[in-house]
Amino acid sequence: MRNYLLLFLFLLEAVVPQDKGLPEGFVYLDEKIPGIVYNIRYAGSHNFIGKPVDGYLKPQAILSEPAANALLKVQEELIQNDLMLKIFDAYRPQQAVNHFIDWARDEGDTLMKSEFYPDIPKSRLFQLGYIASQSGHSRGSTVDLTLIDATTCKELDMGSTYDFFGEISHHNASGINEDQKKNRLLLKNMMMKHGFRPYSEEWWHYTYKPEPYPNTYFDVPVK
Repeated sequence: MRNYLLLFLFLLEAVVPQDKGLPEGFVYLDEKIPGIVYNIRYAGSHNFIGKPVDGYLKPQAILSEPAANALLKVQEELIQNDLMLKIFDAYRPQQAVNHFIDWARDEGDTLMKSEFYPDIPKSRLFQLGYIASQSGHSRGSTVDLTLIDATTCKELDMGSTYDFFGEISHHNASGINEDQKKNRLLLKNMMMKHGFRPYSEEWWHYTYKPEPYPNTYFDVPVK
């Protein structure tokens, strides 16, 4: 009898979806798009703060299911042209945004200035819109990403690195060459085709429209 009970419990666990602690309507992106490439910088130290960000317990990417479904269509079309997506960030808990705010107020902490904001005083990051008290990422349908070669996984040259605070990261930046403009436009056109809206200040930042949770800022950790 005990063996039958153990077998029943095993089968029950196999068929009943497990609670992963995600908000309802959210999914892990690598489960929706198998093989997608990640570089979740906020879970490590290579970011503009220089340390892991609050709320990022694991290097995972989470999105609302409608946004993930749309991103799957982008990936499927890119693969036909030997390209793929690389994800830097997706859903961002509010506690991470609060960490950014606290960091921005500490003007003495400039550990990563030379790499991420060499030409901008830290005191102006709020004024220029690089740091905000709330982020669209926390609503669950915004993603930061780039394009990579499907064979080598090498990033296409976009003219600036991810999370670089400066005018060269703007979509209409004048200081980039024709190949870099072409790569940015390719990403932009593909994302817009499948329902994502670009953010003019950051070539990597896109929000799925219509958002399923336009007025909700979630705070569940990324784990």
